[in-house]
Amino acid sequence: MVNSKITVLLCLLLLSAGRLSANESFSGQTERERLRAIKPVILHSEIIPEPASVPSAHASTIVETDDGLLAAWFGGTYERHPDVSIYTSGFKNGQWSAPVMVADGIQDELQRFPCWNPVLFKRENGDLILYYKVGPSPSTWWGEYKISTDEGKTWSAMETIPRGCLGPIKNKPVIIPGDKILYPTSIEIVGKWNVYMEMSNQDLTDWEKIEIDNNGFDAIQPSVLFHKNGALQILCRSKNESVVESWSYDNGKTWTPLAPTELPNNNSGTDAVTLSSGLQLIIYNPITSGRNKLAIAGSYDGKIWEKLIDLEDQPSGEFSYPAIIQDKKGNVHVTYTYNRERIKYVQVKF
Repeated sequence: MVNSKITVLLCLLLLSAGRLSANESFSGQTERERLRAIKPVILHSEIIPEPASVPSAHASTIVETDDGLLAAWFGGTYERHPDVSIYTSGFKNGQWSAPVMVADGIQDELQRFPCWNPVLFKRENGDLILYYKVGPSPSTWWGEYKISTDEGKTWSAMETIPRGCLGPIKNKPVIIPGDKILYPTSIEIVGKWNVYMEMSNQDLTDWEKIEIDNNGFDAIQPSVLFHKNGALQILCRSKNESVVESWSYDNGKTWTPLAPTELPNNNSGTDAVTLSSGLQLIIYNPITSGRNKLAIAGSYDGKIWEKLIDLEDQPSGEFSYPAIIQDKKGNVHVTYTYNRERIKYVQVKF
């Protein structure tokens, strides 16, 4: 009799587990169908003009201003050349302005280093901050920044980020509760890539580092997403053929160990943004090798992702290091490297 009861109980547990598994599968399927119903539309697409004297461009960033948009990138003879500097261009009334060089790596009359990876950010008082790197290589660079109080028309003198911190490595920082700026950052030294976070006050004082367990992954260049339950998620480039993630449930003070997502990665930069609707977007190369395809994928929970639109799908070429933002009207704006020669701008409606 006892054995019969145990058998019945086991059967009930198995049936229950089966229903749970089926419900989870159904939930995931309906989530994918919901994402597949999204039909993004490209509203505008063009190459940002660049002087003929600047043959190479890479690593763009974009921010909304009171005048429209401002983009920045590094340009010069080629990546790592000492003449590589930071350029900006503004988008107003449907046109991009002529690019202007706003930062360089000149140290003195005899020494000059290349600039790298600009990141534009608007803090709550309205000032624009241009973060960028200077140095011979990613393993030896340091962080600098300039501030603009007139929407990027003019910039302050260069300031150096405190020793031991770097600022945002590729993707935009975010403001978190407590009026703090949270910086997604990383190091790339020989034999070691490592993601971590930094934090400062909005006046760029009291910098601190926040370690993350990289869990055996070689990862860099995180971007930050916001979730409804107050959680933060970072998505990172990796050498492990997948975008990797970490989560924080205490406003960025601590983070879960890095883990793979279902998104492929080709060891190239990505960027991500949380839309006002709650939709999460990542712009990425949807392949594990090459940089000839570029797409935007969407998710509501940060776990289930669906590719929503292809921006580039070519047999060859390089379309890489994207940046993505949403403006106050809800429009999505994207910039990315176009064949290492120019920066391309795309406006997408979701």
